[in-house]
Amino acid sequence: MTRTITRSYDNHETARSVVDQLEAAGISSSDISLVGRNGDGETNAAEGAGIGAGVGGAAGLLAGIGLLAIPGIGPVVAAGWLASTAAGAVAGAAAGGLVGSFVKEGHDKEEAEYYAETVRRGGSVVSVRTEPEHEATVEAILDGATPIDRSSREAEYRAGGWDRFDENAGPYRPPVV
Repeated sequence: MTRTITRSYDNHETARSVVDQLEAAGISSSDISLVGRNGDGETNAAEGAGIGAGVGGAAGLLAGIGLLAIPGIGPVVAAGWLASTAAGAVAGAAAGGLVGSFVKEGHDKEEAEYYAETVRRGGSVVSVRTEPEHEATVEAILDGATPIDRSSREAEYRAGGWDRFDENAGPYRPPVV
């Protein structure tokens, strides 16, 4: 039975490296998704546009990266089935957007809202559909890149007043310290 395994990262560069490692390990690019922004809340649009050239002749996931506007998050650099599902939800005005996409792939609503909020706040998410015989490899690669610790990050979000992802929220602006 196919399972979806997802991790979030503080920066887009780490997430891109994870995608490269997954593909090098034989995971099909059709089973990998990447959605992200850089840390300042702006998209990596120029970087994203240049990724295809950077992978040369490789037919991997990053060659198909594009820009997508997601309600409550804004423009993101995205590739893969998760991005396609979110884009379809946005185009069809379906409820859920990115949160709905994560739920559709087997994450509970709380997890899905955490991942969407992480992207909203400048992080990146890598999500992989995998069969049981490949789960250990996928998890080793995802965890080897030091993903964000969900429990501590959620506690940080909640301490700042967050209780759920709001797709009607404006762009995230970090508090001035």
